[in-house]
Amino acid sequence: MITANIHEAKTNLSKLLKQVAQGKEVIIAKAGKPVAKLVPHKEELLPRKLGFLKGKIWVSDDFDDEDEEINKLFYEGELFPNEEPVNEKK
Repeated sequence: MITANIHEAKTNLSKLLKQVAQGKEVIIAKAGKPVAKLVPHKEELLPRKLGFLKGKIWVSDDFDDEDEEINKLFYEGELFPNEEPVNEKK
């Protein structure tokens, strides 16, 4: 752990922040007494809450109903209707 007085911290802030970025802690003291601590920033991921979107999302009753026209194209349509066959023997 690194300790610096306020004047040193002001003068060497960039250097102290590099130390913090490397995982070290820096104590800033006034008259020899600690007043602040610089520590590396950690992203805190909050746990997900179940049901937090309840009442905010709506899904139509027919959302997963099949569409006859799309099914016909899918099952009966040509894969590449405007393309000539590649391996056709003459």
